[in-house]
Amino acid sequence: MSNRAAQAALPAFVTVTCLFFAWGFITSNNDPLIAALKGIYSLTTAEAMLTQFAFFLGYGVFSLPAAAVVGRLGPSKSIMAALIVMIAGCFIVPASSAVRSYPLVLVALFTLAAGITMLQVAANPLAAALGAPERSHFRLTFAQAFNSLGVVLGVHLGASLMLSADIFKNGGATIANEADRAAGLAAVNHAFMLIAAFLAALVVLIAVMRHRIENAVPHEEVTGGAENGSAFAALRCGWALAGAVAIFLYVGSEVTIGSLMINYLNRPEVLGVSLAVAGAMTANYYWGGALVGRFIGSALLAVFPAAVLLTIMVAVNVALSLAAFLLSGPAAAYCALAIGLFNSIMFPTIFSLTLQRATAPASATAGLLCVAIVGGAVLPWIAGKITDATGSFGHAFIVPVIGYIGILIFAIAAARVKGADHHAVAMPAGH
Repeated sequence: MSNRAAQAALPAFVTVTCLFFAWGFITSNNDPLIAALKGIYSLTTAEAMLTQFAFFLGYGVFSLPAAAVVGRLGPSKSIMAALIVMIAGCFIVPASSAVRSYPLVLVALFTLAAGITMLQVAANPLAAALGAPERSHFRLTFAQAFNSLGVVLGVHLGASLMLSADIFKNGGATIANEADRAAGLAAVNHAFMLIAAFLAALVVLIAVMRHRIENAVPHEEVTGGAENGSAFAALRCGWALAGAVAIFLYVGSEVTIGSLMINYLNRPEVLGVSLAVAGAMTANYYWGGALVGRFIGSALLAVFPAAVLLTIMVAVNVALSLAAFLLSGPAAAYCALAIGLFNSIMFPTIFSLTLQRATAPASATAGLLCVAIVGGAVLPWIAGKITDATGSFGHAFIVPVIGYIGILIFAIAAARVKGADHHAVAMPAGH
């Protein structure tokens, strides 16, 4: 790396880390949004889960087109374009409130997801490239921590704005009258306008820092040059397919639990707390546990082989999610909340183990794994259907039980393949 690039790398990396924080902050607002919209529009659980379906469907639809755009425009222009698309998505939300249209909310979330997908495709390899190659794993882990911090703060803000006790006066998951319904829609609008203002500030920041970013890393280091990045090139590789299934199950399980948690804790047979309190608990314990776990997990990965640690973490989550499915009361609640701590290392570890073992080009494998994030659309909807059919949020935990068992099979298989775990591999940070 030249002196000019080295001088630009640190401020450029700080700027990119703000993007990791941003997409964690925005994505996590879906959890309180589900609880709010369920009451505002009198939705079934499966209908409310369509918010996650619309959002995570964006990863399946836009991952490969986003890679082509980033390859053509370069990282800084792509990031600015992604942020502008996300701002447009935020402005669709008040339009949906004006006409009382839940489908239009789903359009807004799908638009937001299009921007976030491009943001991730551009920012992940950029963070890996901004500095010495041997430090790429540290930089991505560090950026992940800020992604998790964004998630925790995002759930807090969303819950405090959208699940106010003044709106949900009975502490439950229903809106009492038309005035409260209007207030609920206004609170949702307020939250998304604050997000739009935050994104506008990031557009200005990227515009100011654009030349430093471009000086710090050549275009081809981020886009992969001429390497074949098509996900179709990975379809002939067994490990790439196995990793894609594991990512599908992990993201689907994590999002299912986060989506259910607020309404789950609100139920009288679990904790019976208000939606606002349930939102704060979800932020502090489920998503906060993931934040703490990423720091602990980073230290443990220096001691234990990645596949072995992944096997242990997944096995614990099989037991915890099974407890949430079978038990009730505080025991079930705290088992469910503890799942976040053990989720912490799963996404990047599955990603890196797959890249280490796959024989397909790295960019092709990464493209397929990013498409697999669409699991966050499918599994929560299935869980919603189970909740509606049984009348129990606890019964929906059978979805993550099955998901974690599938990941456990992947982890055990990966642990049996020796000799690849200590190679440095650049990976995305979070979904």
